[in-house]
Amino acid sequence: MIYAVIDTNVLVSALITKNPEAATAKVVRLLLEQEFVPLYDADIIAEYEDVLHRSKFPILKETADALISFIIENGIESSRVDFEESMPDEDDRVFYEVSLSQDDSFLVTGNLKHYPMSPRVITPADFVNLI
Repeated sequence: MIYAVIDTNVLVSALITKNPEAATAKVVRLLLEQEFVPLYDADIIAEYEDVLHRSKFPILKETADALISFIIENGIESSRVDFEESMPDEDDRVFYEVSLSQDDSFLVTGNLKHYPMSPRVITPADFVNLI
């Protein structure tokens, strides 16, 4: 089984794009088709809830809530694994540290520069190709 932490920017992009062939939209489809298991913790869920409910994004509350519920019901709540090094964006540390909880997991993000260079940190397009 493939495990993945999905960065919030991927979910936002998937939910606001008008292009069903966008890589972010494909990642969410693969999630809903249970082609991989999402990893999360309480901080990640809190960020999803905060960001997906922001009024600046044209995302229906019901859609955001349903996606978050799906992740909780079909994913694995994981503990963070301490990463001692500094991060390019400390706010994103939780996503990286949760991805370290499974040896064979990925962190799917549209912001590679926010994370340490690692084969586990990949773009939505690369993740779609992997699956």
